Amino acid sequence: MATLRELRGRIKSVNSTKKITKAQELIATSKITKAQARVDASQPYADEVTRVIQRLASASSLDHPMLDVEAEAKRAAILVITSDRGMCGGYNHNVLKKTAELRKRLEGEGKDVVLYIAGSKGVTFYSFRGEDVAGSWTGFSQDPVYSATHDLRRHLIDGFIAGDEGNVQWREGLNVPEGEELPGFGELHVVYTKFESMLTQTPRAIRMLPIATQMDDEPLRTGEDMLSDSGDPVSAEVDFEPDPDSLLKALLPQYVSRSIFALMLEAAASESAARRTAMSAATDNATALVNDLSRVANQLRQAKITQEISEIVGGVNALADSGESD
Repeated sequence: MATLRELRGRIKSVNSTKKITKAQELIATSKITKAQARVDASQPYADEVTRVIQRLASASSLDHPMLDVEAEAKRAAILVITSDRGMCGGYNHNVLKKTAELRKRLEGEGKDVVLYIAGSKGVTFYSFRGEDVAGSWTGFSQDPVYSATHDLRRHLIDGFIAGDEGNVQWREGLNVPEGEELPGFGELHVVYTKFESMLTQTPRAIRMLPIATQMDDEPLRTGEDMLSDSGDPVSAEVDFEPDPDSLLKALLPQYVSRSIFALMLEAAASESAARRTAMSAATDNATALVNDLSRVANQLRQAKITQEISEIVGGVNALADSGESD
């Protein structure tokens, strides 16, 4: 059995850990509120861009690769959105597990898979296993900023436009080493974590390009389905300046870029919620452990006091029996 000094040392150590987990819980709670506010603030712009794209698509005859539903891709890219820090429970594990399922499915369809990673935890996971990663970005998982994620979004859009047979060329502002080329792809999938509630975050995999579809239990949606979901009737009298084809060609990359950023905001809220839940559980466990250790320490201290009293009483009785107490 541990000594009283050892138990007191363990209690002190657990209490120190408890302070850290409690602080992390409070920080994560404050970040959830900010992340949700950012998601809500971006929604009006997203809705308006969606309505404009819907109107343009109905009036356009543009044959754009982002709307080419029938295209057969030979190479598929997966953007995996993980966290930069740990202490968030099974958040990263669930995302990586979903990625493995998606990758297996795509390879089963005969497609080459190219990985793009956002977040230090995902980078570490794949580098430890010797996996080839076409691109990685870190430093903004918990607080995505539009300017900081520009390279990621531009890189993925350029890779899709380059197509299966093309390559992403180096140019100013793009994360491609000068003089090198990276392979293009015909599909873009994103694996992220959807924020359901403070206690529930669900890993999701969607196909962003050439169409955005839900892999899970929702029915497959084509690009035409997505562009006809608006409840607003499209007026045939709407005039566009310049022409709808030119506008659609310019807005589609912006629409996809905004959609990717929206998923990153959603993932940031999910990460903070997962960290809050994990740190709350850790704090509760630390409290329970301190209580258990304190109980054992008190029992040990009481036993020691009882033993000392017994020894004193025994000594007194021994003296009395020997007649030396006088």
